[in-house]
Amino acid sequence: MTDDARPPVCAPRNRRWMLAAAILASALGFIDGTVVAIALPAIRESLNASLAQAQWINNAYMLPLSALILAGGALGDRFGLVRVFGAGIAVFLLGSAATALAPTPEAMIAARALKGAGAAAMVPGSLALVARAYPRAERGRAIGLWAAASALTTAGGPVIGGLILSAGGEWTWRLVFALNLPLGAIALWLLHSKAEPDPGRPEAPVDWPGAVLATLGLFALAWGLTRPGQWPVSAAGIGIFALFLLWQARAPAPMMPLDLFRSRAFAAANGLTFALYFALSTMIFFVPMALIGGWGVSEAAASVAFAPLALCVGAFSGLAGRVADRIGPAPPILAGALTVAAGYAAFAATAPAAEFWTRSLPALALTGLGMSMLVAPLSTAVMISVPDARAGAASGVNNAVTRMAGLIAVAAMGGVAAARYHAAGGPASFGTESAAAGHMAASTAALATLAWIAAALAALAAPIAWLGLRAGGAAAQASSSASQ
Repeated sequence: MTDDARPPVCAPRNRRWMLAAAILASALGFIDGTVVAIALPAIRESLNASLAQAQWINNAYMLPLSALILAGGALGDRFGLVRVFGAGIAVFLLGSAATALAPTPEAMIAARALKGAGAAAMVPGSLALVARAYPRAERGRAIGLWAAASALTTAGGPVIGGLILSAGGEWTWRLVFALNLPLGAIALWLLHSKAEPDPGRPEAPVDWPGAVLATLGLFALAWGLTRPGQWPVSAAGIGIFALFLLWQARAPAPMMPLDLFRSRAFAAANGLTFALYFALSTMIFFVPMALIGGWGVSEAAASVAFAPLALCVGAFSGLAGRVADRIGPAPPILAGALTVAAGYAAFAATAPAAEFWTRSLPALALTGLGMSMLVAPLSTAVMISVPDARAGAASGVNNAVTRMAGLIAVAAMGGVAAARYHAAGGPASFGTESAAAGHMAASTAALATLAWIAAALAALAAPIAWLGLRAGGAAAQASSSASQ
């Protein structure tokens, strides 16, 4: 059943309030995904957390979000979008409160997992709420406002968090997470007071076995990658994920329909997504740790590192999307991937100078420009690679691939950073503050290694785009045109 065939979630006079609730909820998810990297050095010092525990403070959130985000959409269909979306916000807020009060790394990891479970219902519900609130003729503008607000909150959230962290003592990282509570409370109030009853569809299937297998497989894989010598656990995770894929091939209502990957363009687009977002997640997670812990950059300054990314994506994605509509997605994705690779390479090459404002930030701004060239065309490539009737499923799978890339990147690259840090003579731990001789140089060596890896992955995306999307995208567009 399409969104137009489902009853609206609110009266016409309340549409703007549903849009506000969706924006607030998406802001919670986007800000939380970026501000934690800025807060981690303070969290590690306050809770005496190791690098592996810091990785799991991030991955405990990303794991349920990666594994369950597709199931979250199905839950909204079955039990009612407003009900599931509201429950997701409530669980997210409970996790936020527990995160702000966490006394130990283990308690914080558990709280972050709770937040991730809430986000798995909240994140897909945010855009779905906008689609259900507005008729098709007005939906494009509403989604544009939602996307623009998401970009601004993604850029502004970490900056505000960095200012808070710089202004207070070591306890102020708790306030950063507590700020979620009033925003989420307003979103819940808007839902409760402005939304119409949404009974859902009890006959809508939910792939419970798939959700369990995906969660177990990704957990074991990430656990093994973050623990030295635990390769058998990672191998078990790969085996469980293989069982997940087998189940998806046979399940009556799979959460990740594998037949979509028969499209060469769809497979290429998701390969691009994994490589590019693996690289981006590596930089977003580890760069602030090295800047704050290794270079002595303030949290406020470090929070500016990725503001150009969000601002460029917000400013130029519309233009890039129009270019993709005109000439196809492959050329702008190719140009964007090469620009991103150049930005990461420039960051790696200039890292030994440890000059954030004059060398590192311009390199990251170049990366932001490159991402703005490819984000919208990549979405276009996903959408035109499958029939229109399956565009929603294709978008959901691509969203899940993005989250999985971030999860695996943080799990895998932590070991690389630690190994390079100690090989360079590091006396402490990567990402922590230390006055010991050699700490800054070792932190920089580890950071440069991660940036070179990110540059290589972005460069790898360029030929994938050119070879995988040119023929596949053209075929998809021809098929779409023939069907009209």
